[in-house]
Amino acid sequence: MNYYSTRDPSKQSVSFQEAVLSGLAPDGGLYVPDSIPELSPDWQNASSLPELATRVLTPWLADELSRDALAAITTDALDFSVPLLKLDDGLAVLELFHGPTLSFKDVGARMMARLMNTFLKGRRERLTILVATSGDTGSAVADGFAGQENIRVVLLYPKSMVSEVQERQLTAPRPGVRAYAVAGDFDACQRLVKAAFVDPELRDLGLSSANSINLGRLLPQSTYYFWAALQAGVLGFEPPIFCVPSGNLGNLTAGILASRMGLEVPHFIAAHNANDFFPGYLKSVYDHGGFRNTVPTLSNAMDVGAPSNFERLYGLLGGDALREGDIWATSVSDEVTRTRLRKVYETYGYVACPHTAVGFEAAARYREATGDGAPIIVLATAHPAKFADVVEQTLGVTLPEVAALEALKGPDITAPTLAPTLDALKGELLTKA
Repeated sequence: MNYYSTRDPSKQSVSFQEAVLSGLAPDGGLYVPDSIPELSPDWQNASSLPELATRVLTPWLADELSRDALAAITTDALDFSVPLLKLDDGLAVLELFHGPTLSFKDVGARMMARLMNTFLKGRRERLTILVATSGDTGSAVADGFAGQENIRVVLLYPKSMVSEVQERQLTAPRPGVRAYAVAGDFDACQRLVKAAFVDPELRDLGLSSANSINLGRLLPQSTYYFWAALQAGVLGFEPPIFCVPSGNLGNLTAGILASRMGLEVPHFIAAHNANDFFPGYLKSVYDHGGFRNTVPTLSNAMDVGAPSNFERLYGLLGGDALREGDIWATSVSDEVTRTRLRKVYETYGYVACPHTAVGFEAAARYREATGDGAPIIVLATAHPAKFADVVEQTLGVTLPEVAALEALKGPDITAPTLAPTLDALKGELLTKA
């Protein structure tokens, strides 16, 4: 398997190892596969998520990593449950938030950290992981990479634009990890990361990424679509539509890759908050480059005005296929998010986070707009306790304590504030290498 940049018309390819360790291509593009392997039906015989992940990822990695080495990585990384809960005959929720930072991003971040560290050991090299986060990515990366001997992590998050719990997770002391509060929004953080990757003065630092622009996180995320399908078969939910709460479009892209590998998915629903570029693009309201300014919302981990993985989706599928394909998208306001949060609780007794509530609303809209009665699986991307203020105020309930969050309580730890300029970031990276 080889990979090329979305911006390289010659499609000069590199190995998975090179793509993962570099993060972005030298021209600033995102790596995409030159072909997509068709998965053997034996994935359906897997009895656990680590075993299934090994089977799904082996065709991608067999040239660079032994099956035993991959199995050891999946067993260590994916040591938590990912249950599928049936709410009614046509609706289920896949809970992706039972990892150490209570976010779906634990799956990709923990896998990527171990893949990278394995490759770096063989090369006797070190890397600096530079990450822009709108909330959950940073804490998942910080936890997943902490203590990996060949890697240090630098986190950039938008100052005053993440929840209190998220900030505590981001700034918790961890070996090899530093966090900065950028005086700007998520898009400003993301611009800094992209600019740093192509700056010649920073080349010797060995910069790489760990958010969903990196294939090392994206490919592992495709595995839980297969895991959901296995559980859906037991529930009679075959084949399911997947409703994906979406911000930077990495989770959706992972699902598209799963479907291209052979997983039967009739449709994907892309559920966005007020940051509506992608739904607008599919409806021809916005053009290819018509990104929007980021709008702060209750579902802040999806507050992305310029989603990076749009470029990857566009490169994989093309504009016509995107607009005419199997993705249906909608944008949900904060007011409607709260209304749907209440309705899901009143109807099913199920407590969702704001991001997952956006997904439930999108699923309901899809059903109404299309009349499609196929079963829908909503991806639950974060634990509701991470957004306790919003959830408790909206539902009038008190959420039970969660051990992973209780452990964060204590004196406030303040991250240094960073100006949203490349010079400011370079100063930190070069003086604190």
